[in-house]
Amino acid sequence: MQKAKLVAAAVVAATAALSMPAHAGKTLDAIKARDAVVCGVNTGLAGFSAADSKGEWNGLDVDICKAVAAATLGDANKVKYVPLTAQQRFTALQSGEIDMLSRNTTFTLSRDASLGLHVTGVTYYDGQGFMVPTKTKMKSAKQLKNQTVCVQSGTTTEKNLTDFSKANKLNIKPVVFEDFNASVAAFFAGRCIAYTTDASGLASIRNKEAKDPKDYTILPELISKEPLGPMVRRGDDEWFAIVKWTIHGLLESEELGITKANVEAMKNDPSPAIGRILGSKDDTGKLLGLDAAWMARAIAATGNYGEIFERNVGPKSPLGLPRGTNNLWNNGGLMYGYPLR
Repeated sequence: MQKAKLVAAAVVAATAALSMPAHAGKTLDAIKARDAVVCGVNTGLAGFSAADSKGEWNGLDVDICKAVAAATLGDANKVKYVPLTAQQRFTALQSGEIDMLSRNTTFTLSRDASLGLHVTGVTYYDGQGFMVPTKTKMKSAKQLKNQTVCVQSGTTTEKNLTDFSKANKLNIKPVVFEDFNASVAAFFAGRCIAYTTDASGLASIRNKEAKDPKDYTILPELISKEPLGPMVRRGDDEWFAIVKWTIHGLLESEELGITKANVEAMKNDPSPAIGRILGSKDDTGKLLGLDAAWMARAIAATGNYGEIFERNVGPKSPLGLPRGTNNLWNNGGLMYGYPLR
């Protein structure tokens, strides 16, 4: 009898805890006090994070920052962008200079376990590739035996290149640069026969830097797995949850057909799943220390994940990247949004 009473009390306590609003957490408190999310981004990678001639930031990584700002502050424009090099990015997050890092960063065990940072969710599945002048007539990365390859230091790219060279006995000669722009300039100046980075980055570089993109070929092999996405500091589970669930909300909204254009109309949809996301049927925001309309604002600001992808890097964008593995799980890809319930 006593055991049954204890179990019943535990169930009641658990149910009550689930219905209670969550505390916002110290990071969100600081964000609200300054009225801006400070987001670390790439210094300039077209399609992911780059400032235009007016100084306005655009790209897939930038849109994630905007979605988080809309969810937390009600305004996608309340973001302070901090451009960071590969060497600067983790220190900036660890030190508290930025609230989140949304900068084409690969999730690895060592980064997750040793930097005091949390990986949140994958926003782009990528893989490392190689770009060569079309005139070389190379068709495979395995033709790079004894050749020079430009690569940026302080990245997973550098180690992957070494591993690929050793595994295939290619004796590739890395030409290493600390600065991204210097490495790109060296490749186009002919100091290396090839350039290596994530395949999405190669497409961005070719589109932005080459006088004629057709003069350069991205070789077909991918030599690594590069799951990219935002990171936050450890020690603030509330903020970690907000960023993580904003990403999953963008994915889930695409699956459910909620778009930037129809988000207001969809608030009247009878679907319980749609009602939970948009706050019209269930207040999921209170579990994150936010209000009921948090995810509706994010979608209204940036569109769902598919819209973000198509606008910034998809086939109709200047980068022209196929959806591929970044398609939803029910459309042949790896993108799987956790249920917002």
